[in-house]
Amino acid sequence: MSPTARPRTRIQQKNRDTILDAALEVFSVHGFRGATLDQIAEVARLSKPNLLYYFPSKEAVHQALLTGLLDTWLDPLRKMNPAGDPVAEILGYVRRKLDLARDFPRESRLFAGEILQGAPRMRPAIEGDLKALVDEKAVILTRWMDEGRIARVSPVHLIFSIWALTQHYADFEVQVRAVLGAGHDPFAEAQDYLDTLFRKLLAPND
Repeated sequence: MSPTARPRTRIQQKNRDTILDAALEVFSVHGFRGATLDQIAEVARLSKPNLLYYFPSKEAVHQALLTGLLDTWLDPLRKMNPAGDPVAEILGYVRRKLDLARDFPRESRLFAGEILQGAPRMRPAIEGDLKALVDEKAVILTRWMDEGRIARVSPVHLIFSIWALTQHYADFEVQVRAVLGAGHDPFAEAQDYLDTLFRKLLAPND
């Protein structure tokens, strides 16, 4: 019987979590195509047959990671409160996305790698849950613009720009740290810069 067909024991859950953490490390470094089950088993310190007991293929491990990742990625945008102050809510979203880039860089690179490949395993979720959430928040952003509370810009491209300007610090962290040099905290500096940038962008037109 498959370990997923009945409640998992504590050891089974621990082994499954260990495999997923190892897979996240391997996929974030080597990408889906470059990763192998042997590499994942080695990082997990489990035998390959033991790994295959939990996941029948590399694709199955990758899919399990992506399934859990999407909820993590959507949560910061879900928290944007339509009843809150528009600028505070948008800046809060920027900060949450930057925190996500700082705290989950491997997950960010995993997601970026999937998108760069054309999202073969995530397209339904992107065209479904992700698009629906962006559409919902775009309506809120447009209402704030109609009320004159923030400047009028494309709401969807505003969200795209937040993604680009926050996830960059995870996906290109080596480059960021190399250019800044020693003694810099890229995420703290980025937060100050992005707060200033978006405050100016969102200031209502006179």
